[in-house]
Amino acid sequence: MSAQPKQIGKSFAFIFWGLLLALFYWFFEDKLVEQVNPNRQPESYNMGTDSVLVLKRNRYGHYVTTGFINGQKVTFMLDTGATNVAVPSTVADRIGLQGGAAMRVNTANGIATAYQTRISALRIGAIELYDVKASIVPGMKGQQILLGMSVLKQVEFSQKGDELTLKLTR
Repeated sequence: MSAQPKQIGKSFAFIFWGLLLALFYWFFEDKLVEQVNPNRQPESYNMGTDSVLVLKRNRYGHYVTTGFINGQKVTFMLDTGATNVAVPSTVADRIGLQGGAAMRVNTANGIATAYQTRISALRIGAIELYDVKASIVPGMKGQQILLGMSVLKQVEFSQKGDELTLKLTR
């Protein structure tokens, strides 16, 4: 008896399981991304002169949302411990932010060098801010931008349960 049919059967089984795993990954990828950023399209509205944004906490206890810097799509993580908006240098390069004067900053990982910059336009849902102080941080890992107090001091925010409401009054 020939071993060729057995070999063909093993090849088809391997291909079947590979395709099944790829299908599962494709199917569940959105669910995995949603666990990190449940606010890819944040709930937002205008109420008179107020712009209101409602964010859901992710499974890790953080508020992560999609927004825009100078028209470029980015991911923010709210951080009340950050003085300014902190941008990883890889993201700054991608969206065209230019670094200015060097400065020393205290980070969770110790003291680091960062570069001052300004964001012309920052938008999350209905909240839009202009000429925002920011820092480009070369050693910062990942693609998330820390949304620090240079933004958060301009809005009212309140938390109830797993939701954080930001309100900008004009």
